[in-house]
Amino acid sequence: MTIDSATSLRVLANYCAAAAESMGWTLMRTAHSTFVKETEDFSCQVLTPEGLTVASPRTFGATWYTGLDYSGVLGRYDYKEGDICVCSDPYSGFVATHAPDLHMWKPVFWEGELMCFVGNHIHNTDVGGAVPASLSRTLTEVHQEGIRIPPMRLMRDGKINQDLIDIITTNVRMPEQNWGDLNAQIACVAVGEAKVHDIIRRFGKENFRSGLGQLLDYSEAQARRVISSLPDGEYFFADYADEDQAGGYPVRMAVTLKIHGDSLTVDFTGSDPQLVSSLNMPTGGNERHALAMVGVMYSLYCLDPTMLLNSGLVRPVRAILPEGTVVNATNPAAVGMRSLMCNLAQTTVIGAFCRVSPERMPAAPGSGLSIMNVKTSTRTGRTIMASIGPVGGGAGGGPKADGVEGCGANMSFLKNTPVEINEAEVPISIHRYGLVPDSGGPGRYRGGLALEMEFQLFAPQSMVTARNRDRSNFSAWGFVGGSSGAPSRFTKNPGTDRAVELGSTDIVHCDPGDVLLIQGPGAGGYGPASERPVAEVLFDIKRGFVSIDHAKARYGVALDEAGNVDADATGVLRKSMAASTRLEEFGHGPFRVEFERVWTLQRYAALTSILSALPVTWRYFVKHKIFALVGNTKPSPHDSDDDVYSAYRQVVAQFPDLPDIESVRLAQAAE
Repeated sequence: MTIDSATSLRVLANYCAAAAESMGWTLMRTAHSTFVKETEDFSCQVLTPEGLTVASPRTFGATWYTGLDYSGVLGRYDYKEGDICVCSDPYSGFVATHAPDLHMWKPVFWEGELMCFVGNHIHNTDVGGAVPASLSRTLTEVHQEGIRIPPMRLMRDGKINQDLIDIITTNVRMPEQNWGDLNAQIACVAVGEAKVHDIIRRFGKENFRSGLGQLLDYSEAQARRVISSLPDGEYFFADYADEDQAGGYPVRMAVTLKIHGDSLTVDFTGSDPQLVSSLNMPTGGNERHALAMVGVMYSLYCLDPTMLLNSGLVRPVRAILPEGTVVNATNPAAVGMRSLMCNLAQTTVIGAFCRVSPERMPAAPGSGLSIMNVKTSTRTGRTIMASIGPVGGGAGGGPKADGVEGCGANMSFLKNTPVEINEAEVPISIHRYGLVPDSGGPGRYRGGLALEMEFQLFAPQSMVTARNRDRSNFSAWGFVGGSSGAPSRFTKNPGTDRAVELGSTDIVHCDPGDVLLIQGPGAGGYGPASERPVAEVLFDIKRGFVSIDHAKARYGVALDEAGNVDADATGVLRKSMAASTRLEEFGHGPFRVEFERVWTLQRYAALTSILSALPVTWRYFVKHKIFALVGNTKPSPHDSDDDVYSAYRQVVAQFPDLPDIESVRLAQAAE
């Protein structure tokens, strides 16, 4: 039996989404940790019996997981009513993506038959491990990142597994917080089960069962329609993170979109090797893994906002995720900071889509969003640990509008925590919280401004973690003549003789009285800044988004002493800007421009060829050796990759067990 009209199918879709939203509200309102109840780093799903996401909340929660696939863990058990299972191990079924994310699922029965599953996940503020909040790029293997729970029953026949609870609470720093959040998750799936029962009563068992599959088919058809409207071809783009370890070399993410008819391949070949830090993505090579598909889902939804957001959307898409690279790390690689790499994958995919449809896609979002956690103590010595909110940048300027300020695009689902709540729950004083003037990339449509937060700590042995610190060097790119956004900044004790610029540091030890200032990265602008209407620049000046000096230097708009537009001076400036501006497809910041003068496409192709021929355990080491030997030498115009092969020969001379150049070239030819 099938639901025989699109209208009825949409009604079912709305009911399923409403069920997921009811689950989400329950979870958010009963959670104990700020990171769940305020920041909203959680997801809720109605799942097919096979484990594919059919519905999730539309207006809140983590939008990365609208295509989540639980099939890697569902088949391990025979299910009965009252069962609940959990998993947080990123290498067990590749559903959880790092140890703090606890995924939970519950079977839903009707008249003794399994109809579907309901599920959720939350990001626990701490799950033990080497550092408070469990995550840092300094960690080198997954065992350091806190307790990992393989797929296990949390409840059987409605009775909780107390042994598992005892193991969890023994291994975390704030057990009462984890226990409170776990109970919120249990309440969430109980609400989901009840809401699904209501839907089945309304639609009937057979209509509900077949309707779930039809919803996936409907979304797939929408995606195929959008993809078929795009020109066939191959579209390459690359983007970078600041460093592959603390003080290391940049990380490259590369993608080639291959469009053929109504299907799409997202090939990540050319991305950096698996890292000896926690920035790796644990996808297991799954060609539709949620982390690999986020940028695709965002881009397709940008091209058609009427799409149903579920797993069917990515059926026409497959990702190529080379094993032993940052997009498909092998056990026991650390993966706690996979969100930084996932952000980078998203901006890279968005950049490739910009080449496909430049008139419909925006410039780069600020990305590089830092999730701030504080571990400190009260005056009485009680330990406090909490997230005080994300600090990032805005959305990229688009074909018709400025980017959203301080949020939006690929990280908009992480909400800010009000200052009053932070100061009530954590013994800190927040000095500043707002937008950073002049941070948005100049353009006809300006990039969204970055956020900034400055706060002071008062207890000894305090520790602040700034997860996902990035974009200190590689700024968000502008598009079709737009300029890049401002880089991020992280400073300890700013404006004093003890000031320290922290760059992409993500763990900071603080003494009483220390002050931290963090500024996110601005987003890229769209179109030439000289074409932005003068009235809009003036409005930006009046509301403090753009300074007078910045308006003159970057937009060609001059003001007189009274604060009014100087029409003559502005006319001269804009005429000069228009004459001297070279219209670039992408407006990259100065750091990237200089970096790519050394690390050209040809050099990176040679590096990828060499590293792919090596055992996974050698790739990161050899990359660092080659980078050190090549240095900052710009390639000659005729032999642009010879230096890379020459550097590898020197490495082989030192480590003769590695394959020689001839073996590498033969392996490349065989591919």
